[in-house]
Amino acid sequence: MQTKVTQVYQERCAQAWQRYLETLKATSEPFRDKPASPEHPLDLWRDASNYWLDFTQRSILFWDTLRQRGNNWLEHEKAGKPPLLDFEWEMIADARTFDRPANYALVRITPPDGVETDPDRRPFVIIDPRAGHGPGIGGFKQDSQVGVALKAGHPVYFVIFFPEPMPGQTLADVSRAEAEFLRIVGKRHPKTRKPVVIGNCQGGWASMLVGALEPDLAGPIVINGAPMSYWAGNDGENPMRYAGGMLGGTWPALLASDLGAGTFDGAHLVENFEYLNPANTYFDKYYTLFSKIDTEPERFLEFERWWGGFFLMDRQEIRWIVENLFVGNNLAEGDAEWSEGRAFDLRAIQSPIIVFASLGDNITPPQQAFNWVTDIYPTTEALKANGQVIVGLMHKSVGHLGIFVSGAVAKREHSQIVDLIEYIEHLPPGLYGMQIEEQKLNGSVQYDVMLTERRVEELQILQKYGRKDEMPFRAVEATSEALVSAYETFVHPAVSAVATPTGAAMRRAMHPQRAQRWAISDLNPFLWPLKGMADMARANRASRDDGGPMAMMERWTASMTSASLDLYRDFRDATVENAFFRTYGPVSIGMSTGEQPAAAEKPADIRSAPLVKEALSHIEEGDRTRAIVRATLLLMKEGTGRRRLSAMKRARELIGKDIGLIDMPAEAARAIIREQSYIVDFEPAKALAALPKLLPTAGDRHSVLDLLDRLEKRIEANAQQLRLLGEIRRLISEQDIEKEEGEPITVTLIERQTESRPGEATRQQSTRRARDTRRARPGS
Repeated sequence: MQTKVTQVYQERCAQAWQRYLETLKATSEPFRDKPASPEHPLDLWRDASNYWLDFTQRSILFWDTLRQRGNNWLEHEKAGKPPLLDFEWEMIADARTFDRPANYALVRITPPDGVETDPDRRPFVIIDPRAGHGPGIGGFKQDSQVGVALKAGHPVYFVIFFPEPMPGQTLADVSRAEAEFLRIVGKRHPKTRKPVVIGNCQGGWASMLVGALEPDLAGPIVINGAPMSYWAGNDGENPMRYAGGMLGGTWPALLASDLGAGTFDGAHLVENFEYLNPANTYFDKYYTLFSKIDTEPERFLEFERWWGGFFLMDRQEIRWIVENLFVGNNLAEGDAEWSEGRAFDLRAIQSPIIVFASLGDNITPPQQAFNWVTDIYPTTEALKANGQVIVGLMHKSVGHLGIFVSGAVAKREHSQIVDLIEYIEHLPPGLYGMQIEEQKLNGSVQYDVMLTERRVEELQILQKYGRKDEMPFRAVEATSEALVSAYETFVHPAVSAVATPTGAAMRRAMHPQRAQRWAISDLNPFLWPLKGMADMARANRASRDDGGPMAMMERWTASMTSASLDLYRDFRDATVENAFFRTYGPVSIGMSTGEQPAAAEKPADIRSAPLVKEALSHIEEGDRTRAIVRATLLLMKEGTGRRRLSAMKRARELIGKDIGLIDMPAEAARAIIREQSYIVDFEPAKALAALPKLLPTAGDRHSVLDLLDRLEKRIEANAQQLRLLGEIRRLISEQDIEKEEGEPITVTLIERQTESRPGEATRQQSTRRARDTRRARPGS
């Protein structure tokens, strides 16, 4: 292991140098490409004088913008840090008044002018992350999750929270409060289906906790950039996962809480985020403002208002989060207890789940977003046996915050998620990959969604080392438990005895995240002349030549400053990662060798799972609705495993009412689809043979035949599906003949080809199909 760690460290350092040199080369190209003819001295003087005048004005406007940021921060603090939603809202329920109070509330979003919502359409409930900042990121602008759902006509509710926790508040109290919010929303919309729950970042795992705690209250759950498996990641990509180990586990959070007189300052979490990218934190975002000072301040101030709103957590809350998620990874393993002896079980979630992650997210990498699926369901069959539907959507490049605040992501990804919600509950159990296809027609962009059935085993492609690099985190967990025990015994009593609320408030005020804001505001008398100077600079703005030598030198300096900070970050992260594996790697090996080898587990017999066993006992039982669902699933099984949303819409328009699922409660419809999917998956031949028995009357058989005729004319089917369609039609038709003449009929069954495994896609088309001809008599 140590040899591999050293090799990875050397490779990372070499790659960091290579990136730095490539940036240096690219940044210097404009100087090499510039004509060799010397500039006239007068032109150089003119360029320099214009540049320095512009530089001075930009500097004044830059510092004035920071002064405005400080003033906005002070005003936001005085106002009690209300949610920064770009929509009007009204409070529906305040959890501070509940029997088990929590600093949360449910608000209803008021649709803006020109937007109408239908109270009989399924409502959306959005839960924002409580990770140091305040609420509002899901509705930060019109093109947002809130805006997309409103434009689609859905009532939208938002779960907000207040700056300070209630005394003794726990994560279990928060989950109960959010469950109560869902109950209230359900009562306000009794004619529609259960509300859709959208969770952003840490609001994602909060949504999953509610779904596990009260499975009957939540509809489909959408988790965006939600870290569910905290140990997961790849070397050189996800440095934040090492923080718990390098800090010694949970005790620093407990110390910070004790110094805060029992409350944890969210500014510490924001500081952790900024630690990840020092170039952006200390230079890039400020240089972007400085270089675009005439157009950038509005956007800068808008974002900084949210970024600088720091909220508090109770000591018990942050301890539960760090112990069970950051350090312990207990949520994915089913060991995260919400009360003594009672753990959250994500397998209890009955609703479909959509997981949205991005390859460009280094805060919640795709491994952390998806690995919980393989932790809970080791095989595809186990996932299906539990009746679960999981849809995964992967963005190629957007960063963590872009998942929530990017207008482009809202218009593309979140709009299609909202569109898919109406159909996801009618999918058979399984894991699906979601791809968004884009097509430009007549100057407008149109989107379509492609769902491709995947296997759980395919998620291993996200891992570099088959998750063997997660072994040291067990040593981190053990180390953390020992240090927490020592801290609680020897340090906590002393610190908590001397830490007072007044002292805690002073320490929070002097935190660098806050001090940099109030120090550059109108509280600082040295900055009082700045506003007048800025007004004068705006009234007399000078222009400069962006292609001149001075402007080129500025851009070169800025680029190399950013590259140097990136080089520092890369070396730092590589060193931290190297130290982590050198510290905890040998310990984890010792822990694994000291454990008793586990007996090899026998593969689970999925056919004996209660839901599957119950379904298979009813192969020859059912009605017209079940017959249509079974026929549809048989046809899908002969297809490519892909489902296009536009085709699903056309099919619903064509035969949706005839099937009968649309008018059913969502739970009843899902139960029928789940039952028939088990029958088709495990006994396809018997499912086809018994299909006519689900249609006892001639009227049922004729209506199904008519439906199949209409469906065949409107959908694209491959040769296998067309052949199966003919076989289904023949079976149903011959049932009518049999009923009339009482003669035996011949049933030709098409066996399902061997289910595709990873790597077998290219061989599917060559798989031969067998036919089994049997004699059947009425009632046999």
